[in-house]
Amino acid sequence: MSLPESASKIISDGEVGWECPSNIALIKYWGKYPGQIPANPSLSFTLSSCVTQTRIAYENADHGGMDFLFDGEPKPEFAHKIQTYLDTLRPEFPWLNQTHLRIASHNTFPHSSGIASSASAMGALALCLLSIDRAIRPQNLINSLPDAAFWGQASDLARRGSGSACRSVYGGFTVWGAHPDIPGSDDRRAVPLDMKTIHPSFRDIQDAVLLVDRGTKFVSSTIGHSLMDGHPYASARFRQGGERVALLWKIIKNGGENAWQAFGNIVESEALTLHAMMLASTPSFLLMKPATVAIIEEIRRFRNQSGVPVFFTLDAGANVHLLFPESASVQAMELIDQQLTPYLNEGSYLCDRLGDGPSPLTL
Repeated sequence: MSLPESASKIISDGEVGWECPSNIALIKYWGKYPGQIPANPSLSFTLSSCVTQTRIAYENADHGGMDFLFDGEPKPEFAHKIQTYLDTLRPEFPWLNQTHLRIASHNTFPHSSGIASSASAMGALALCLLSIDRAIRPQNLINSLPDAAFWGQASDLARRGSGSACRSVYGGFTVWGAHPDIPGSDDRRAVPLDMKTIHPSFRDIQDAVLLVDRGTKFVSSTIGHSLMDGHPYASARFRQGGERVALLWKIIKNGGENAWQAFGNIVESEALTLHAMMLASTPSFLLMKPATVAIIEEIRRFRNQSGVPVFFTLDAGANVHLLFPESASVQAMELIDQQLTPYLNEGSYLCDRLGDGPSPLTL
């Protein structure tokens, strides 16, 4: 399919760039329907420092094409996934048929190890592609700056590359998946929760990402999701996920004396439920490491003895996210440095917190 002559004439060389953060799901989605539709809604918050930075230089070409570099080096496995994704977008972005893309990407954190690197990567890619689309199509020239429609479309595009990526397009707390208690919630794009309604005690939530394993997961999230098809506990889990979105939303809105304990009870149970689904799949698989379990036990022991509100969650991997309010930062860092470091890969961890969302890169 070729572009109309009037449209193809306006394509010119250019470059765009976006920085997009990862996110951590507090209420997990595990299992999906065709088209990257979640089997249950999820609630997450966007990080600040764990980001993907992607730049795309684009130029006229007789045939559409792409080059991809990750940290300055070719990554064929990533390039194949990106090319497949781009091919699905040609009906919406016909200029891809006459444009060559040079894509360069960089992560500030380990990829493919359970910190939702695909979320930040596909979020950044979707934002870049939508920015190019707005720059080169005549009907978009008067509407080239990000607006509500831009973010919604970016979330939809990101979801098609990686489900959780739709949440990374927004800052703060986000819900993905239709839910009766969340106005505007949708299976095809995420919606940000109004930060003005979030209780102050949760607006400064911190996340120390404890790096147990820097390697690539031996079971991908795509395969893991597919194992929920016919899973013996699938229907109960999907129902539970929706119920817990409503419960957690009330907690982070209302706050209160025991709010962090209630928050932690749900979030920790969600993390363990996610991994329990993996253990009960056919075939079953285990992404936690012995050090993961030891860290969980240390966190609980420390919390029970000190009363400090520190809690854990896990994504689909071995690494542990230590969650706590900013007021507990000193005690949390002491816990990490004095008790948890021996379990970490080279003693490594990343300090992060609730973030404001993506931002364009200076070119």
